[in-house]
Amino acid sequence: MTNNDIFKKLRVAHQLRDDDIVKILALVDFRISKSELGALFRREDHPKYMECGDQILRNFLNGLIIHLRGPMPPRQSKPKSTKKE
Repeated sequence: MTNNDIFKKLRVAHQLRDDDIVKILALVDFRISKSELGALFRREDHPKYMECGDQILRNFLNGLIIHLRGPMPPRQSKPKSTKKE
């Protein structure tokens, strides 16, 4: 199974349109155009087909997590323990 197949299945499973995917990728500061997305979702034998690289899929998955769960809350630092002698 290729990255393109995984990307297509996630798109269908979450009922995402191209606009939604562009916004999801923007959540992780990754810019992609609708025409580039169209090239990712084409059939492999199409002349304008483009392989989905690991970076695109990784950024989409990270953006999808933020889209579904919301941004991570800020971490609170643990107070330093003081030893009493």
